Amino acid sequence: MVATCKIYKKACPNGKVTLYLPKREYIDHITCVDPIEGVVLLDDSYLKGRQVFGHVIATFRYGREDDEVMGLKFVKELYLASEQIYPAPHDAPPYSKTQEKLIEKLGCNAYPFTLKLPDSAPHSVMLAPGADEEGQPCGIYYQVLVTVGSSKHDKGHKRNTVSMSVRKVQRAVLLGNRQPCSVIKKDFLLSPGHLELEVTLDKQVFTHGEPVSVNVAVRNYSNKTVKRIKVYVIQNTDICMFASGHFRTIISSMDTESGCPVGPGGTLHKVVEMAPGGEGARGIALDAPAGEDSEPAMASSTILPEEQEHDPFGIVVSYSVKVKLVLGALGGEVVSELPFVLMNTGEKKIMDDGLRGNREVTSTSTHPLNKKEA
Repeated sequence: MVATCKIYKKACPNGKVTLYLPKREYIDHITCVDPIEGVVLLDDSYLKGRQVFGHVIATFRYGREDDEVMGLKFVKELYLASEQIYPAPHDAPPYSKTQEKLIEKLGCNAYPFTLKLPDSAPHSVMLAPGADEEGQPCGIYYQVLVTVGSSKHDKGHKRNTVSMSVRKVQRAVLLGNRQPCSVIKKDFLLSPGHLELEVTLDKQVFTHGEPVSVNVAVRNYSNKTVKRIKVYVIQNTDICMFASGHFRTIISSMDTESGCPVGPGGTLHKVVEMAPGGEGARGIALDAPAGEDSEPAMASSTILPEEQEHDPFGIVVSYSVKVKLVLGALGGEVVSELPFVLMNTGEKKIMDDGLRGNREVTSTSTHPLNKKEA
């Protein structure tokens, strides 16, 4: 069987410049980013001594397009990479196999190019708009732009300019998979003993479409009573451009009384499967699309090197599981929160119908603690 490679093609309005890209998604490996390798097919008779340049433009929209009036714009454009494509420079990097095959098929008027994104460039993320909002949603977008002009700074004309949207993402294969665990012990001011809450996740990295298994263990060494348990999956979003741009959104929740009340000297072990969702809610961070046919999906977690600071034009996304024990009006609450990573692996994973919502997998009934243990 002969392996086939999908090629994305787009031509400028006058048809004299055509852009070919083998992919529109480029992976950030933390230490480096996949280069953007493509081919441009040119009409030599049209150029007449002019030059052709390739650019990578990052667009950061930080306000609604509907609110742009009287020339006010809530968008910034940054040129992150620029290279001359025609005439071909002498120090051009070697061709990739895909570029060689495209040049063989397109002929002598095809010219390869390689554009390199900075390692610190922000990831492609957008914020879901409301139902009544129109225009481009807030977020970070990338596009490859090919222009014809006399210099690198010449923006060219719309008739001979071609652009194609791409995106910069991370993948879960880059990380380890240790098991997160948290133990919270709460003492009470006017009551003897303490209440212990232990929360454990099966692993640190979960892929999109995979349920997050939350193991909850309650050990009651006090005279308080646990009346109910609440479990949340929270998306944390930091818009680095604004000092107050931190948002916490509940994307999945469960409120259960199964196994409760947990009285003095009792224990409870419960396993809950949470299904992170909420793609339709306003303000949820989503992966920015790379084309009109791209389906919206929850934004992946942002992983940065320890020494790298947040890009001022970036959006940093993280996830956590929060477990809350409700002890009643006078008892208060016991809360534990564990971070985890939600990230794609490159393959879409479809959940079974029985796993599309939150559910309790197992729940061990409460039982009195041994006197020596208590």
